[in-house]
Amino acid sequence: MNKKLYDLCVKTGEYQTADGQTQPFMLNVGAVMQGDKGSYILIRRTFNPAGVPVIGKNCDSVMIELSQPKNAAKN
Repeated sequence: MNKKLYDLCVKTGEYQTADGQTQPFMLNVGAVMQGDKGSYILIRRTFNPAGVPVIGKNCDSVMIELSQPKNAAKN
């Protein structure tokens, strides 16, 4: 049986809340899963890391955040 361990998310921008706070816009691009034979990563086929905004002058990497799945309570 496969179980989702983490969501994989990237920051693609920011937005302002109604009370004026700046919040990151996070895009879910996949998941870290646990299967019978070990852990593995699923990445959305449509995710293009070249489209993620560059942070810094010499940054050629994309940071992917591991976060608890939103449906963790259901697992």
